Amino acid sequence: MRSPIAVVCLILSVCVSGTAAAQQPPLPPRPDAIRVFIDCNYYCEEDYLRREIPIVDYMRDRKDADVHLLVTTQSTGGGGTEYTLKFIGLGPYAGVEHTLKFSALQTATADETRKQMAEVIKRGLIRYIADSPQAARLEITFGSDDKTATKADPKKDPWNLWVFRTNFGGSFRGERSNKGRSIRGSASANRTTDAWKISFSSSTYYSEDTYELSEDETFTSVSRDFDANSTVVKSLTPHWSAGLLGSATSSTYYNYRMRTRIAPGVEYNFFPYSQSTRRMLTVQYTVGLDNINYHEVTIFDKTKETLTDHRLGTTLSLRQPWGTASGQVAFSQYLTHPDKYSISAYGSTNVRLFKGFSFNVYTSLARTRDQIYLPRGAATTEEILVRQHQLATGYRYSVNFGISYSFGSIFNNIVNPRFGGGGDIFFF
Repeated sequence: MRSPIAVVCLILSVCVSGTAAAQQPPLPPRPDAIRVFIDCNYYCEEDYLRREIPIVDYMRDRKDADVHLLVTTQSTGGGGTEYTLKFIGLGPYAGVEHTLKFSALQTATADETRKQMAEVIKRGLIRYIADSPQAARLEITFGSDDKTATKADPKKDPWNLWVFRTNFGGSFRGERSNKGRSIRGSASANRTTDAWKISFSSSTYYSEDTYELSEDETFTSVSRDFDANSTVVKSLTPHWSAGLLGSATSSTYYNYRMRTRIAPGVEYNFFPYSQSTRRMLTVQYTVGLDNINYHEVTIFDKTKETLTDHRLGTTLSLRQPWGTASGQVAFSQYLTHPDKYSISAYGSTNVRLFKGFSFNVYTSLARTRDQIYLPRGAATTEEILVRQHQLATGYRYSVNFGISYSFGSIFNNIVNPRFGGGGDIFFF
């Protein structure tokens, strides 16, 4: 009788030989093909694009490419996504650049969006293919002109550009020594035009976890949160905006029975807002009125109070061929209690330093002197372990970093999804 190991080896050898016979050999490099590097993060299904646009060679690194395709996105007023495709010529095509855009509706499926993207990429590559050895094989056709099709007219919109969203969900989980459940819900209404941006949103969350500490002792942690926010922004110039912000918050974690804030403010963008998908550098200032009611008496013997504050923040966001960078510096202070303030900063970057080598880092720092909401009583050991309440602290920090390096074949054309899902089953 054959051993189980021998049987497994026989099956594997048959599978491997059969796969090798059925698998098409990799396409050899084509000296006349345009070399494209797709810089798309998680916005694109690159395997799909390789299949739908096989006329080009796909590179793993931009330094080997003729065309760097940089894809950025931003949300539209209707809840959809606007994609900006920047085609950047490299090597023999240096200086040949252009930009195409398309919008995917909120109701669009992933398949509809990727098909739309593939068509736009094809149109964008024509300029480079027309100036390559492949030009002789290029054919251009135009679809029939559908005279019955009409462009959507906002004046005929029965909703007057308002978009409404709702969401509800929950979860149940458990094992021998603990169990939990949670419920969440949200609703929003938005209207966006070039001149005005109006948004209202609310969300609620309830979570309950029970832990069996011993045969006779259990501990239950309950968290309740509610948030409501409103924003009305008026576009003043290509760089200036004015807004009115409002919020209402209830949180067991922050000891808020109810906190409301209303704050007018202004914002200046050093770059035109039309360039927001590639770069933004803004300075925002608000002055607010806070009315706070607490669940428990605070360390300052307060059950409720009314305060005024002001906040100043600077935000940077860059998406360039060399990589991405973002950061923020924020300062907030209670005007009624100037000694109660906080300063925070964070920065994130992912940079390609040289061919195949990338470096990424995220850092955040905060100096905290405004924890006026802390309850007077001490938290129990269990509450500390499950982070049921905010604890007193004078600072916070976080640092994450990493490097990646890839080398080998510069080509990235083949798509082979076999065993992509793995064979293990995970429970969370």
